This record gives sequence, C-alpha cells and structure tokens, in this order.
Amino acid sequence: MATIFETRLIGNIGKDAVVKLMDRGILAINFPVAHNKNWKDKRTGELKTKTTWVSCTIWKKEGANMRIVDFLNRGTLVEVIGTPFAKAFQQEDGFIRTEIRMNIARTNILRPVTKDDTIPTEMMIDESNFEVSIEDYSLEETDFS
Repeated sequence: MATIFETRLIGNIGKDAVVKLMDRGILAINFPVAHNKNWKDKRTGELKTKTTWVSCTIWKKEGANMRIVDFLNRGTLVEVIGTPFAKAFQQEDGFIRTEIRMNIARTNILRPVTKDDTIPTEMMIDESNFEVSIEDYSLEETDFS
C-alpha cells in the first residue's frame, strides 16, 4: 500500500527565488519560506515570535513553464505543499547544523509583494491565465536514471 507524507506550509518568502541548472536538464528553483509562531508569554505577558525557516525547492524539467519564478519574491505570502525532510551537515567550525527542506509539489501565491506593497490588477492571481499543471512541478522516477 502506498503512503503519503505531505506538508502544507503558509509563510513569507525570505529572499527572491534562485534557479539552478542541475544534471540531465533538471532545474531547481530554491527559496526560503519563514513560518512564524506567535504567542504571549504566560509569566511576563510579553508577545513572542519564533521563526522557523524552511528551504523550499521546486523541481522542473528544462524547457518547462517557469512563470512561477516571477512571483517567488522576498516578502510574498505563499502556500506550499510538498514533502519535507531534514538535512544535516557539518559547518567549517565543526558544528553540525540541521535544516528543514521541502520538495514542493504545489504552490499558491496568496499575496504578491510589489515595491509600494500594493497588489496591482495585473498581478491578481487568475488561475485561468496559467497553463501550469502538477506535472510541471513533479519529477518521474525515470528523470533520475
């Protein structure tokens, strides 16, 4: 029986997406998303925030529709759905660092950001204008062989 391990994350993009060409014509679109947890400290009454950063990657085949990159800008509020995993690595100073990563299957732009922080009419999301399908964000097993 197949299993599903999928996570939904809503947060703000921390910096503009970067596109990197990988082997075999695969493109990786990388961007960090911040999830903020806000609470009020019961003892002090102080409002606190804990930010968790998730390194997100959208995988595409070379030549696929790349329109999504135009919307993955710093400050944009996004909903991303995909498969999370943790990656550990040793830093130059010897400390081991772990980060949360997520391979994105679906992306929804909830609030684009502009220079004056308003949403112009031409940037309003109208899904009928997009010719994007889930296949644009997914890789097949044969892509790695």
